[in-house]
Amino acid sequence: MLATLPFLEHTDFPPIRRGPLETLQVNLGYRCNQQCLHCHVNAGPRRTEEMTRETVDLVLAVLRAGKAAALDLTGGAPELHPHFRHLVSGARATGVRVIDRCNLTILEEPGQEDLARFLAAQRVEVVASLPCYLEENVDRQRGEGTFDRSLRALRQLNALGYGVPSSGLELSLVYNPQGPSLPPPQEALEADYRRHLLENHGVRFSRLLTLSNMPIQRFGSTLISKGQFRDYMGLLKGAHQTANLPGVMCRRLVSVDWQGWLYDCDFNQMLGMPLTADGRPLGLADLLDRDLEGLPIAVADHCYGCTAGQGSSCGGALS
Repeated sequence: MLATLPFLEHTDFPPIRRGPLETLQVNLGYRCNQQCLHCHVNAGPRRTEEMTRETVDLVLAVLRAGKAAALDLTGGAPELHPHFRHLVSGARATGVRVIDRCNLTILEEPGQEDLARFLAAQRVEVVASLPCYLEENVDRQRGEGTFDRSLRALRQLNALGYGVPSSGLELSLVYNPQGPSLPPPQEALEADYRRHLLENHGVRFSRLLTLSNMPIQRFGSTLISKGQFRDYMGLLKGAHQTANLPGVMCRRLVSVDWQGWLYDCDFNQMLGMPLTADGRPLGLADLLDRDLEGLPIAVADHCYGCTAGQGSSCGGALS
Protein backbone atom coordinates (compact mmCIF):
# COMPACT_ATOMS: atom_id res chain seq x y z
CA MET A 1 0.00 0.00 0.00
CA LEU A 2 1.32 3.44 -0.94
CA ALA A 3 1.98 5.95 1.87
CA THR A 4 -0.16 9.09 1.68
CA LEU A 5 1.33 11.34 4.38
CA PRO A 6 4.19 12.57 2.13
CA PHE A 7 1.50 13.92 -0.23
CA LEU A 8 -0.36 15.67 2.59
CA GLU A 9 2.03 17.02 5.21
CA HIS A 10 3.02 20.25 3.42
CA THR A 11 -0.23 22.14 3.86
CA ASP A 12 -1.82 25.57 3.84
CA PHE A 13 -4.79 24.44 5.91
CA PRO A 14 -5.72 27.16 8.46
CA PRO A 15 -4.34 26.70 12.02
CA ILE A 16 -7.03 25.69 14.54
CA ARG A 17 -7.12 24.90 18.26
CA ARG A 18 -8.98 22.49 20.47
CA GLY A 19 -12.14 23.44 22.37
CA PRO A 20 -13.67 21.69 25.39
CA LEU A 21 -13.53 17.89 25.21
CA GLU A 22 -16.93 16.26 24.69
CA THR A 23 -16.27 12.89 23.00
CA LEU A 24 -13.70 10.16 23.60
CA GLN A 25 -13.45 8.21 20.34
CA VAL A 26 -11.73 4.89 20.99
CA ASN A 27 -10.37 2.61 18.28
CA LEU A 28 -10.36 -0.84 19.88
CA GLY A 29 -8.36 -2.45 17.09
CA TYR A 30 -8.07 -2.95 13.35
CA ARG A 31 -9.58 -6.45 13.03
CA CYS A 32 -12.76 -6.49 10.94
CA ASN A 33 -14.93 -9.08 9.24
CA GLN A 34 -14.93 -6.87 6.11
CA GLN A 35 -12.29 -5.18 3.97
CA CYS A 36 -13.79 -2.12 2.24
CA LEU A 37 -12.18 0.01 -0.44
CA HIS A 38 -13.04 3.32 1.25
CA CYS A 39 -11.75 2.22 4.70
CA HIS A 40 -9.36 4.86 6.03
CA VAL A 41 -8.22 2.45 8.78
CA ASN A 42 -7.07 -0.28 6.37
CA ALA A 43 -8.98 -2.73 8.59
CA GLY A 44 -9.56 -6.36 7.68
CA PRO A 45 -9.84 -9.96 8.89
CA ARG A 46 -6.06 -10.42 9.09
CA ARG A 47 -5.31 -7.42 11.31
CA THR A 48 -4.32 -8.44 14.84
CA GLU A 49 -3.84 -5.12 16.67
CA GLU A 50 -6.22 -4.75 19.63
CA MET A 51 -6.42 -2.79 22.88
CA THR A 52 -5.37 -4.56 26.09
CA ARG A 53 -7.74 -5.01 29.05
CA GLU A 54 -5.50 -2.67 31.06
CA THR A 55 -5.97 0.11 28.50
CA VAL A 56 -9.72 -0.57 28.29
CA ASP A 57 -9.92 -0.09 32.05
CA LEU A 58 -7.97 3.17 31.71
CA VAL A 59 -10.63 4.36 29.25
CA LEU A 60 -13.24 3.64 31.91
CA ALA A 61 -11.17 5.51 34.52
CA VAL A 62 -11.13 8.58 32.26
CA LEU A 63 -14.91 8.38 31.84
CA ARG A 64 -15.50 7.93 35.58
CA ALA A 65 -13.43 11.05 36.15
CA GLY A 66 -15.98 12.95 34.05
CA LYS A 67 -13.56 13.88 31.29
CA ALA A 68 -16.01 13.21 28.42
CA ALA A 69 -19.77 12.96 28.00
CA ALA A 70 -19.69 10.46 25.12
CA LEU A 71 -17.78 7.31 24.23
CA ASP A 72 -17.56 6.63 20.48
CA LEU A 73 -16.33 3.10 19.72
CA THR A 74 -14.67 2.32 16.41
CA GLY A 75 -12.40 -0.24 14.77
CA GLY A 76 -12.11 -2.36 12.62
CA ALA A 77 -15.25 -3.90 13.94
CA PRO A 78 -15.19 -2.81 17.60
CA GLU A 79 -17.62 -5.59 18.56
CA LEU A 80 -14.93 -8.21 17.79
CA HIS A 81 -12.81 -6.94 20.69
CA PRO A 82 -12.94 -9.42 23.61
CA HIS A 83 -13.67 -6.63 26.14
CA PHE A 84 -16.15 -4.66 24.03
CA ARG A 85 -19.12 -5.53 26.23
CA HIS A 86 -17.18 -4.89 29.44
CA LEU A 87 -16.32 -1.42 28.16
CA VAL A 88 -19.85 -0.63 26.99
CA SER A 89 -21.44 -1.79 30.26
CA GLY A 90 -18.90 0.10 32.34
CA ALA A 91 -19.34 3.29 30.34
CA ARG A 92 -23.13 3.13 30.50
CA ALA A 93 -22.93 2.60 34.27
CA THR A 94 -21.29 6.02 34.53
CA GLY A 95 -24.14 7.62 32.56
CA VAL A 96 -21.98 8.25 29.51
CA ARG A 97 -23.57 8.24 26.06
CA VAL A 98 -22.15 5.28 24.06
CA ILE A 99 -21.95 5.10 20.26
CA ASP A 100 -21.12 1.88 18.40
CA ARG A 101 -19.85 2.35 14.84
CA CYS A 102 -21.20 -0.86 13.41
CA ASN A 103 -20.75 -2.34 9.93
CA LEU A 104 -24.07 -4.25 10.31
CA THR A 105 -22.76 -7.54 8.93
CA ILE A 106 -21.04 -8.15 12.28
CA LEU A 107 -24.48 -9.03 13.70
CA GLU A 108 -24.39 -12.26 11.69
CA GLU A 109 -20.89 -13.34 12.68
CA PRO A 110 -20.54 -16.49 14.83
CA GLY A 111 -20.65 -15.58 18.51
CA GLN A 112 -22.49 -12.30 17.88
CA GLU A 113 -26.01 -13.72 17.76
CA ASP A 114 -27.08 -11.73 20.84
CA LEU A 115 -25.14 -8.55 19.98
CA ALA A 116 -28.17 -6.55 18.85
CA ARG A 117 -30.05 -7.41 22.04
CA PHE A 118 -27.04 -6.39 24.13
CA LEU A 119 -26.78 -3.02 22.37
CA ALA A 120 -30.50 -2.37 22.86
CA ALA A 121 -30.40 -3.35 26.54
CA GLN A 122 -27.52 -0.93 27.10
CA ARG A 123 -29.27 1.84 25.12
CA VAL A 124 -26.25 2.14 22.83
CA GLU A 125 -26.55 4.43 19.80
CA VAL A 126 -25.79 2.53 16.61
CA VAL A 127 -24.07 4.32 13.73
CA ALA A 128 -24.20 1.84 10.87
CA SER A 129 -22.35 1.80 7.56
CA LEU A 130 -24.61 1.60 4.50
CA PRO A 131 -22.83 3.49 1.72
CA CYS A 132 -25.83 3.35 -0.62
CA TYR A 133 -29.44 2.18 -0.69
CA LEU A 134 -28.83 0.19 -3.89
CA GLU A 135 -27.57 -3.40 -3.72
CA GLU A 136 -25.18 -3.11 -6.69
CA ASN A 137 -23.34 -0.12 -5.27
CA VAL A 138 -23.00 -1.53 -1.74
CA ASP A 139 -21.72 -4.90 -2.96
CA ARG A 140 -19.25 -3.22 -5.30
CA GLN A 141 -17.77 -1.19 -2.45
CA ARG A 142 -17.99 -3.71 0.40
CA GLY A 143 -18.18 -7.19 -1.13
CA GLU A 144 -20.79 -9.46 -2.71
CA GLY A 145 -23.75 -10.23 -0.48
CA THR A 146 -23.04 -7.34 1.91
CA PHE A 147 -26.26 -5.49 1.04
CA ASP A 148 -28.53 -8.43 1.86
CA ARG A 149 -26.67 -9.11 5.10
CA SER A 150 -26.91 -5.43 6.03
CA LEU A 151 -30.68 -5.42 5.42
CA ARG A 152 -31.14 -8.46 7.65
CA ALA A 153 -29.17 -6.71 10.37
CA LEU A 154 -31.23 -3.52 10.00
CA ARG A 155 -34.47 -5.47 10.29
CA GLN A 156 -33.12 -7.15 13.43
CA LEU A 157 -32.32 -3.74 14.93
CA ASN A 158 -35.71 -2.35 13.88
CA ALA A 159 -37.43 -5.27 15.62
CA LEU A 160 -35.73 -4.24 18.86
CA GLY A 161 -36.90 -0.65 18.47
CA TYR A 162 -33.89 0.92 16.75
CA GLY A 163 -34.96 3.64 14.35
CA VAL A 164 -38.45 3.79 15.84
CA PRO A 165 -38.98 7.35 17.18
CA SER A 166 -40.86 6.39 20.35
CA SER A 167 -38.20 3.88 21.45
CA GLY A 168 -35.34 6.32 22.03
CA LEU A 169 -32.96 3.86 20.33
CA GLU A 170 -30.99 5.83 17.77
CA LEU A 171 -29.98 4.18 14.49
CA SER A 172 -27.96 6.37 12.11
CA LEU A 173 -26.84 5.24 8.66
CA VAL A 174 -23.58 6.38 7.08
CA TYR A 175 -23.13 7.23 3.40
CA ASN A 176 -19.73 7.33 1.67
CA PRO A 177 -19.28 8.27 -2.00
CA GLN A 178 -18.32 5.43 -4.32
CA GLY A 179 -15.18 7.21 -5.50
CA PRO A 180 -13.29 10.54 -5.57
CA SER A 181 -16.29 12.85 -5.28
CA LEU A 182 -18.01 14.87 -2.57
CA PRO A 183 -21.18 13.56 -0.89
CA PRO A 184 -24.46 15.01 -2.19
CA PRO A 185 -26.50 17.27 0.15
CA GLN A 186 -27.25 15.26 3.29
CA GLU A 187 -30.89 16.29 3.76
CA ALA A 188 -31.99 15.40 0.22
CA LEU A 189 -30.07 12.12 0.25
CA GLU A 190 -31.62 11.18 3.60
CA ALA A 191 -35.07 11.59 2.08
CA ASP A 192 -34.09 9.25 -0.78
CA TYR A 193 -32.67 6.68 1.64
CA ARG A 194 -35.74 6.85 3.87
CA ARG A 195 -38.19 6.43 0.98
CA HIS A 196 -36.30 3.64 -0.80
CA LEU A 197 -35.47 1.57 2.30
CA LEU A 198 -38.99 1.78 3.71
CA GLU A 199 -40.88 1.18 0.46
CA ASN A 200 -38.65 -1.59 -0.87
CA HIS A 201 -37.28 -3.25 2.26
CA GLY A 202 -39.44 -2.17 5.22
CA VAL A 203 -36.39 -0.67 6.98
CA ARG A 204 -36.48 2.41 9.22
CA PHE A 205 -33.64 4.54 10.62
CA SER A 206 -33.22 7.72 12.66
CA ARG A 207 -31.00 9.85 10.40
CA LEU A 208 -28.42 9.72 7.65
CA LEU A 209 -24.82 10.92 8.03
CA THR A 210 -22.82 11.80 4.92
CA LEU A 211 -19.03 11.47 5.14
CA SER A 212 -16.34 12.41 2.65
CA ASN A 213 -13.77 9.78 1.73
CA MET A 214 -10.40 10.77 3.19
CA PRO A 215 -7.36 10.60 0.88
CA ILE A 216 -5.43 8.39 3.31
CA GLN A 217 -4.64 4.70 3.81
CA ARG A 218 -6.45 2.27 1.46
CA PHE A 219 -8.54 4.90 -0.34
CA GLY A 220 -5.65 7.34 -0.65
CA SER A 221 -3.33 4.62 -1.92
CA THR A 222 -5.89 3.67 -4.57
CA LEU A 223 -6.09 7.31 -5.71
CA ILE A 224 -2.31 7.48 -6.02
CA SER A 225 -2.08 4.24 -8.01
CA LYS A 226 -4.81 5.45 -10.39
CA GLY A 227 -3.26 8.89 -10.82
CA GLN A 228 -6.31 10.55 -9.23
CA PHE A 229 -4.81 11.84 -5.98
CA ARG A 230 -3.93 15.35 -7.18
CA ASP A 231 -7.35 15.85 -8.79
CA TYR A 232 -9.17 14.71 -5.66
CA MET A 233 -7.15 17.06 -3.48
CA GLY A 234 -7.92 19.85 -5.93
CA LEU A 235 -11.62 19.05 -5.55
CA LEU A 236 -11.42 19.17 -1.73
CA LYS A 237 -9.43 22.40 -1.64
CA GLY A 238 -11.61 24.07 -4.24
CA ALA A 239 -14.72 23.26 -2.20
CA HIS A 240 -13.26 24.45 1.15
CA GLN A 241 -15.72 26.46 3.23
CA THR A 242 -14.24 28.62 5.99
CA ALA A 243 -17.63 28.60 7.70
CA ASN A 244 -17.14 24.88 8.45
CA LEU A 245 -14.01 25.45 10.56
CA PRO A 246 -15.81 26.12 13.89
CA GLY A 247 -17.69 22.81 13.58
CA VAL A 248 -14.89 20.37 12.72
CA MET A 249 -14.97 17.38 15.05
CA CYS A 250 -11.35 17.66 16.20
CA ARG A 251 -12.24 20.71 18.30
CA ARG A 252 -14.39 18.64 20.68
CA LEU A 253 -13.22 15.05 20.17
CA VAL A 254 -10.05 13.16 20.99
CA SER A 255 -9.17 9.92 19.20
CA VAL A 256 -7.53 7.07 21.12
CA ASP A 257 -5.62 4.32 19.33
CA TRP A 258 -5.46 0.67 20.41
CA GLN A 259 -2.27 1.40 22.38
CA GLY A 260 -3.80 4.30 24.31
CA TRP A 261 -2.13 7.21 22.47
CA LEU A 262 -4.15 10.35 21.71
CA TYR A 263 -4.83 12.05 18.37
CA ASP A 264 -6.92 15.01 17.30
CA CYS A 265 -9.04 12.74 15.09
CA ASP A 266 -9.22 9.22 13.71
CA PHE A 267 -7.67 10.35 10.43
CA ASN A 268 -4.61 11.80 12.19
CA GLN A 269 -4.36 8.51 14.05
CA MET A 270 -4.10 6.60 10.78
CA LEU A 271 -1.46 9.04 9.50
CA GLY A 272 0.62 8.80 12.69
CA MET A 273 0.13 12.47 13.63
CA PRO A 274 -0.19 12.39 17.46
CA LEU A 275 -1.69 14.97 19.78
CA THR A 276 1.26 16.57 21.55
CA ALA A 277 1.96 19.01 24.38
CA ASP A 278 5.27 20.25 25.76
CA GLY A 279 7.04 18.43 22.92
CA ARG A 280 5.73 14.93 23.71
CA PRO A 281 2.85 12.74 22.55
CA LEU A 282 -0.06 12.45 25.00
CA GLY A 283 -1.70 9.24 26.19
CA LEU A 284 -4.90 8.28 27.99
CA ALA A 285 -3.36 8.77 31.42
CA ASP A 286 -2.72 12.42 30.57
CA LEU A 287 -6.48 13.00 30.36
CA LEU A 288 -6.80 12.28 34.08
CA ASP A 289 -4.82 15.36 35.11
CA ARG A 290 -4.74 17.84 32.25
CA ASP A 291 -7.11 19.85 30.06
CA LEU A 292 -6.64 19.71 26.28
CA GLU A 293 -8.56 22.90 25.54
CA GLY A 294 -6.50 25.46 23.65
CA LEU A 295 -3.90 23.02 22.33
CA PRO A 296 -3.09 23.39 18.62
CA ILE A 297 -4.59 20.75 16.34
CA ALA A 298 -2.21 18.87 14.04
CA VAL A 299 -3.31 19.61 10.46
CA ALA A 300 -2.35 18.46 6.97
CA ASP A 301 -3.99 18.59 3.54
CA HIS A 302 -6.43 15.76 4.35
CA CYS A 303 -8.17 18.20 6.73
CA TYR A 304 -9.79 19.78 3.66
CA GLY A 305 -11.93 16.63 3.53
CA CYS A 306 -13.73 17.88 6.65
CA THR A 307 -14.32 21.44 5.40
CA ALA A 308 -15.16 20.83 1.73
CA GLY A 309 -18.71 21.55 0.59
CA GLN A 310 -21.26 20.86 3.32
CA GLY A 311 -18.45 19.65 5.59
CA SER A 312 -17.86 16.18 6.97
CA SER A 313 -17.47 14.77 10.47
CA CYS A 314 -18.25 11.67 12.48
CA GLY A 315 -21.63 13.29 13.02
CA GLY A 316 -22.24 13.85 9.32
CA ALA A 317 -22.46 17.14 7.42
CA LEU A 318 -21.51 20.34 9.22
CA SER A 319 -23.76 22.71 7.28
